[in-house]
Parts: sequence; structure tokens; C-alpha cells
Amino acid sequence: MSAAVVEKASTTREGAFGNAVALSCRECGHRVDLGPFYACPECFGPLEIAYEFGEVTREQIEAGPANIWRYKALLPVPSDIEQSPNMEPGFTRLLKADNLGAELGIADLWVKDDSTNPTNSFKDRVVACALSAARELHAKVFACPSTGNLANAVAAAGARAGIKTVVFIPSNLEQPKQVNSAVFTDSLVAVDGNYDDVNKLASEIAGEEDGWAFVNVNVRPYYAEGSKTLGYEIAEQLGWRLPDQIVIPVASGSQLTKVHKAFQELIALGLVEDKPYRVFGAQAEGCSPVSVAYKAGVDAIRPVKPDTIAKSLAIGNPADGIYVLDICRGTGGAVEDVTDDQVREGIVLLARTEGIFTETAGGTTVAVLKKLVETGQLDASLETVVINTGHGLKTLDAVSGSVAPAATIAPTYAAFAATGLA
Repeated sequence: MSAAVVEKASTTREGAFGNAVALSCRECGHRVDLGPFYACPECFGPLEIAYEFGEVTREQIEAGPANIWRYKALLPVPSDIEQSPNMEPGFTRLLKADNLGAELGIADLWVKDDSTNPTNSFKDRVVACALSAARELHAKVFACPSTGNLANAVAAAGARAGIKTVVFIPSNLEQPKQVNSAVFTDSLVAVDGNYDDVNKLASEIAGEEDGWAFVNVNVRPYYAEGSKTLGYEIAEQLGWRLPDQIVIPVASGSQLTKVHKAFQELIALGLVEDKPYRVFGAQAEGCSPVSVAYKAGVDAIRPVKPDTIAKSLAIGNPADGIYVLDICRGTGGAVEDVTDDQVREGIVLLARTEGIFTETAGGTTVAVLKKLVETGQLDASLETVVINTGHGLKTLDAVSGSVAPAATIAPTYAAFAATGLA
């Protein structure tokens, strides 16, 4: 964010960021004041939110609203956040997936279904936290570079909040996701290039324009914290305990790292019992730089040019990739990838076993779950959670060629009987 907004940031009200006390570098630990900053001034490492929580109880949380603001004490938002117009995302269903579990041979399987958020993806969570920060920093424009779901969420949240939004997407993005953004804003900008090109452009604009809050650029530390609420909800919905294993899609890697952070915070606050758990990352083969690094046993992430139907995961240079490696290795998990055909199979498998229509990111995660079981990397006897991040209506083209009517018949019983479906 520009110098103009930095100056205005000093006028934010006391408690504007709740229990957040500083921005802390994930590399060197250097701290800076809360503000529109995302890179450490000492080593240029990424900044994240540091807190002083005090006492937080299960009872306090359970008394809160049925959305992410029940966890407001654990987020960089003011105590009166519910009073600001917002999309009220979160507290989505955690479904016992016995049919899918039986199909894959997993004894105890759950699906955390975030397709029921206001714009049908988990991005509503992170955008809600970014919007709160943008308000407190007096931003004039709410913006983002996006592979689709984020653009939908930013455009809708901006409309609800009455703030101007400008969203940038790759020009080859799935048509439903383009429409789902354009319906909320007249400032949708399609860029000829992939997501990394779009992100670079956003970074340049953020440096040049006064008062622009790019949710995943200059207010990224606040935005990323929204993903923690997935971890909080899973633990609460399991009866205040952590699962043995969790499988999470990897684009930038932020969601996986923040779910892990949420689990660690719950342990530190005494809200759940400390126990081992394994974290697994899921990527599509056509954009799998983190999986490639994991399998090669290296720490460096080599950027790639995305080529996959899973466009919401198509980030060739993932910002949090090295942290995903650390977490998956440190917890005894893994990072795996699957082909586009396997992604399609994953979409259909989840739909026909659990009645959940997922987009390509969810198809990737389900397909990776299947592969992890088949290769013995995941213990099928342990309780496992898989995250579905978005709705399949956003990526209809992915499966439109592989599902169709079983038959087209005349309106007679004889014609129906001939199909063999009776």
C-alpha cells in the first residue's frame, strides 16, 4: 500500500486489529508495527500476524455467531467486526463421508465442505479478514489478482461493504468464474498471461497507486489469517479435537500453512489436546512445483508454467511453498500430485459417493487422497479430513465432456425398459 495509506494507518482506532500486536517475519523474527506491510525490512522475508491472546475459552467461542467471527479473538479484526457489513462466511458443514471412505478403504473420513460459503468457495473467509484490514487502513479501493474464486469473493464483499473493487484475472479463466465476478463489479480486468503475470502486475499497481488494498499483496498478512478459521472449525466440529490426518489443496500454500497454524494455536491455548497429526498437500500435475520439490527431497521450489484444468491451483511460483514442505515433512505427511484425468475422476467420485459437486481444486484433493491411500503414504485406519474448497458449478467445463445422460429415449415405458435401468 502506498505512503498515503501508511500515513492514514496511524489514525486507526484502538483495538482495530483485535489481539494482534505486530507483524513478525517468518524468516528472521524481526517485528514491525501493524500496518499495510508484507515484507520484512531487514531480510525481505514474509510477514505474518503476531498476537497476545490472553484467555480464550471454548464457551466464549461457542457463544459467538455461526460464522468465522466466533473466532474473532484469534483473528486480526476488531471486537465489533460483526457490526460492519460483510458476507458472514464460515462455519460450513463437516460431513461424515462414509460412502467415499468405503470406496477408498478409509475407516473414518470427513469432508470439510467450503462450497457453501456465500460465493461458494473458502476465499470468502480470507477476503472477510482482508476487508476488515482495508477498512481500518482507510483504503479507497479493494482489489486482487486472482485465479477465479478470490475475484468472486472480493467483488461480492466489496459490493456488500460499499467500497470500490477492481479485480484482475488471467484472460483464459473459466467462463463461470469470470461471470461470477463481473456480476458484482464493473471493474473486472482480464490480463493476457497466467496468474504469476497477473500477480506481478498487481504488485506494480500497489506500488504506484495511492489507497489500494490488494488483499493478497499489501494486506496479505491479514488476508492469510482467514484460512485459520478452517482449522478452528474442523477442531470444534470434531468435538474440540484434532484429526489424525488432513489433506489440503496447495496453490500458494497459504491455506495449508494457516490450518497448521490454527491447530498449533488451539493446542497452545489449551482448547484442544496436544497430539500428533499429519498434513498432506495436494497439487495437479500440470502445476506441481511443491510436490516435485517434496519428491526430490529438496527445499527450493522451482517455478513452473501452469498447464492444468485446476486453474484455481495454477500458481507456478507459490509464495508459501517452502513452508508447505516444512509442515508436511515435519508432521510425517507428504505432498502429492495427480493428472487432469484423475482430477476429473475425483470430481465425479465425490459427487457420486457423497452428493458434493466440487470444482477442480476439490477434484485434485480427492484424487490425491485416493493416490495417497493406494501408495501407502496415508494410513487408511486413521481419522482423516479432506477439504473441499469450492463448488463445481464454477468449473463445469472440466467434466462436461465426461458426464452425460445415460440414454435419450422416447416417452414410453417400452423405451425406458430397453435401457436396462429398471
